[in-house]
Parts: sequence; structure tokens; C-alpha cells
Amino acid sequence: MICALGAAVCFGTASVLQAMAARAAEPGTGSGVDAALLLRALRQWRYLAGLGLDGVGFVLQIIALRHIPIYAVGAALAASLAVTAVVAARLLRVRLNRREWAAVAVVSAGLLMLGLASGEEGSGTGPPALEWGLLAVAVLVLLVGAAAGGLPDRSRPLVLGFAAGTGFGVVEVAVRLIDGVSWSALTDPALYALLLGGGAAFLLLTSALQRGSVTAATAGMVLGETIGPAAVGVVWLGDRTREGLAWLAVLGFVVAVAGSLALARFGEPPADPADPADPAGPVADPVP
Repeated sequence: MICALGAAVCFGTASVLQAMAARAAEPGTGSGVDAALLLRALRQWRYLAGLGLDGVGFVLQIIALRHIPIYAVGAALAASLAVTAVVAARLLRVRLNRREWAAVAVVSAGLLMLGLASGEEGSGTGPPALEWGLLAVAVLVLLVGAAAGGLPDRSRPLVLGFAAGTGFGVVEVAVRLIDGVSWSALTDPALYALLLGGGAAFLLLTSALQRGSVTAATAGMVLGETIGPAAVGVVWLGDRTREGLAWLAVLGFVVAVAGSLALARFGEPPADPADPADPAGPVADPVP
């Protein structure tokens, strides 16, 4: 659980550092999506630091997934939005209203309940078809993402975000199914599901954030990366809770995910919170 929380801290902090680097990068001269923005951002130490934190967070995520149930790891990763909110409030001077501070507290309470109730990682490997099913889901994520490009502006970010979250969920389950690092892993469908699901998720989430509401896209991502993988872990992989504490685990999971959804606007911190032209603005609501 410590590794899962450490991954959430790494991912949440990396988001803010990368947003600060993008803000500091030289503006482009063209219109629309600036493909050279990444190259300019890579000149910023904050962006490189963010990438480093992403790498550390991924390693911690893998360690956590190999030792505790998927539902606990998924909820902890969703809680990275709470980390982003707190760090953004400090570094980007983004003001959180009372409801958002309450949501941070709710996420923390949910994770505490999960930590108390979670058992050890399940020992099940699932049916033989599960690995091929994961690969099929990863392919489906790509197809849904391609089809979602033609949806109306209002629904497109939510669908793309949910598809991206499902891709991240494929990664979570695949990590549990891959039996160590060996040459035999090259013939394991779970490995290719992990690579395809992770790559598709990154592309779709980037597209969702560029082309619509950050809040809708992030909310869809949180739902996609938590509920499905948690169900797979319980039904097929043997994830369980401590004796008599199943109710506390369910409550903690729901509370942590609900609190994360309340912080969905921090899925991508504003590029320049001091800019009055920024439609997101530095403040979500007036502070009561």
C-alpha cells in the first residue's frame, strides 16, 4: 500500500511539474495543436523531473500490483488527483475552495479504510482465456477511440477518457498475469495487452484533454481504470479483504473514487492560472 500511495504522489506531482514546464516553454507560431511543444518542454528541467517521477511511479505501481489487490492500487492511483490538487495549490497558485479541500480529505479517508481492510494479493491466475480477453479489450480500446472522434463535442471527452482509463486498467490486470521477466514472456498475450493498452490509453487521454473538457475526460478515466480492474481482481484473480472487513473495503473504494471524481478538474492543471483568458481560470468556484 505504501508503494501504491508513493506511485500516486509521483504521478500527481509529475502532472504539476509538466504543466509548469509547458507554461514556461516558448509559445508556438502556428495554430491548433503544437506538435513541437513536447520538444520545447523537454528543455525544461521541470518536465524532465516530471518524466522521472512518472518512471518511479510506474515501478512503484508494478510493485504494489504484485503484492496487494488491484482494487486498492486502482483507488490509490485515482487519488493522484488529490496530490495534483494540493501541489497545484502550492506551486501554481490554484485556489481550492472548501468543497475541494473536503474532497481531498474524503479521498484520504477512503484510502485509510482501504488500507485497513485490504488483504494480500490474490493467488488466482484466472481462466486461460483471460489473457487473450485482455488483448481483445486493448484492441477494442483503440477501435472505440477511433470511433469516438466523430462524437459530438459534449460526449467525446467522456468517451475518450473512459476508453483511456480502460486501457490503463488493462495494464493493471496484465501486470498481475505476467509471470516474471523471462524469454517465455515474449509469447504471453498479457505482455502485448500491457503494451497496446498502455500506449492506446496515453494517446486517447491526450486527445481527450486537447479536444474537450478536462473534467469530463478525467472523470471517465477514473471510472475506467478503477471499477473494471477491481472486478476482475475479485472475480478471477482471488483478491480478497481481511476477514470480516469486506464492507469497509467496499466503502473505502467508493469513497476514494467519489472524492477523486470531485477533483477531476485537476486531471490537467491549467497551463497558466494567472492568465485571465484561461477558460478554466484559477478558481473553480468563489471561496465561500
